[in-house]
Amino acid sequence: MKPLTQTLDRVWPDWHQWVQITRFDKPVGSYLLLWPTFWALWIAAEGVPTLANLIIFTLGVFLMRSAGCVINDYADREIDRHVKRTKDRPLTQGRLTEKQALIGFAVLCLTSFVLVLFTNSLTIWLSFGGVALAALYPFMKRHTYLPQVFLGAAFSWAIPMAFAAEANQLTTICWLIFIAKLSWTVGYDTIYAMVDRDDDLKIGVKSTAILFGDMDVTIIATLYAVAHLCLLSVGSQLQLHWSYWLCWLAAGGFMVWQIINIRSRDRMGCFRQFRLAHWYGVMMWAGLIAGYALR
Repeated sequence: MKPLTQTLDRVWPDWHQWVQITRFDKPVGSYLLLWPTFWALWIAAEGVPTLANLIIFTLGVFLMRSAGCVINDYADREIDRHVKRTKDRPLTQGRLTEKQALIGFAVLCLTSFVLVLFTNSLTIWLSFGGVALAALYPFMKRHTYLPQVFLGAAFSWAIPMAFAAEANQLTTICWLIFIAKLSWTVGYDTIYAMVDRDDDLKIGVKSTAILFGDMDVTIIATLYAVAHLCLLSVGSQLQLHWSYWLCWLAAGGFMVWQIINIRSRDRMGCFRQFRLAHWYGVMMWAGLIAGYALR
């Protein structure tokens, strides 16, 4: 690795800054987006998604998550300097310029769009909604206490896109998965917002963690329950093998464990639970793999 980094330092001195602003060194956010996208691919394809779509959506997830991080840092470039967790980000510190960030966002979005061109017309049209949501979300924390809902919609938009790419239609089950992902995302991103709640209150940034107040843990538990019940309905309608239900029970237990562990509202404890949240997505994906393979 050392010769590679030395070469990169020589030909692209800013590469460290781009790794940081795109969060390529922190893939948890990409995993939170990737596993539910795989749910949609597996269900739309009835257990055997095409290799092409697996490659397209895996790459697309990482690229669009990175694009979202770049535009988020652009929108928050003045706010981030006042938040302990974000005060050293490249735009805040001036290690990258605003123009560089906007160009980087455009390049990532265009690269993702090229991938979508290898799918079908329905997926292509849906992709415009995905870009709009990704660009809109970072500015919502100034105008509404519900930025996590906009993030949930942006993160969940890959589900109808993946479903359309495999099935060329959007069914009731597709929207049930969408609601599950939306509810789950608002839940875990509220846990994430609890980490910065004290700083956000001082500087006037809005979030569901502030809106929910003392009811935060109860509402997160409710959102998790809605997500899990949606996936119960999906499993029932698809009549999957009983192995799906074992994974569903395990994933539900994991959600309960997370709720128990955020009750103290400890900053680092909440951050730890946010970083672990993607394992719910892994468990449910495992259930779909087994449920289709063994039924």
